[in-house]
Amino acid sequence: MNTIFLVRHAENLANLTKEFSYRKVDYALTPKGVLQARQTAEFFRGQAIDHLYCSPLRRARQTAEIIGAAVGLQPVEIEAFREVNVGDLEGVPPTQDVWEAHDQVIAAWKAGQLDVSMPGGENYHSVWARFQDGLRQMCAGKTGQRMAVVGHGGMFSFCLQDLCPDVDAMALRREPNQNCSISEIRLAECNGRVRADLVSWCRVEHLSGPAAQFVLGFTTPQDFDPSGRLIR
Repeated sequence: MNTIFLVRHAENLANLTKEFSYRKVDYALTPKGVLQARQTAEFFRGQAIDHLYCSPLRRARQTAEIIGAAVGLQPVEIEAFREVNVGDLEGVPPTQDVWEAHDQVIAAWKAGQLDVSMPGGENYHSVWARFQDGLRQMCAGKTGQRMAVVGHGGMFSFCLQDLCPDVDAMALRREPNQNCSISEIRLAECNGRVRADLVSWCRVEHLSGPAAQFVLGFTTPQDFDPSGRLIR
C-alpha cells in the first residue's frame, strides 16, 4: 500500500475566463496561482515525499515544479492524468450554452449514466480508466512509498466514487474542490481494480491570505448576460 496526495493545480487564467481546458487551451498560472503553489510547497516540506508526478498541462506542471523545488524532487509527467476531455467544448467562447452542455453530461454521470460522453469527448468510463492507469504507473514496483500527483479537480472528484467506494462521494463533492486543495489516500489494488481508503478530502488549511481567495470552478445563470455571453 502507498500513500498518495492528490493535489489540484493552482489558479490559472482558465479559472478566471471559465474556458474549458483539456489540450488546446493551456494557460500558465496566475500570480495568485504561483502564491498558492508556493504555500502548498511549504506544506509538503514536512511530508517526506518520495515521488512527485503531474499532469502534462502547464498549470499542473508549474504547480508541481514549485512543489518539487521545495522538496528536492523533479516532477514526472504522466499523460493519463490530463484533465477530462471535453471535446467540442474546448477552444470556443464559454457561453451559457457551452456550460449547459457540460453540466448536462455531469448530471448524467451523477445519475449513473456513465456512457454519456462530452460532445466530441470522453465518457466517465474513459476518465476512470485513465485515472487508474495513471495511478498504476505511479505505484509500479513501489510499496510503502509517499507520493504526490498534481492534477485536476474534475478527474479527482468524478473518480472518487470508484476510487474510494466506502465513502459518500456525492456528499463530499458538495464541497468545492479548490485550487491547490490536497486530498490524501491509501492506495491498494484489488483483483486488478485500483482501490483506496480516503484519509482526507480537499484540504485547504495550508493556504492563507490572497491564496485562499478562491475562484469557483463552475458557473451560475447570473454569470451570463441575456445573450448567454459570460459577464467579465
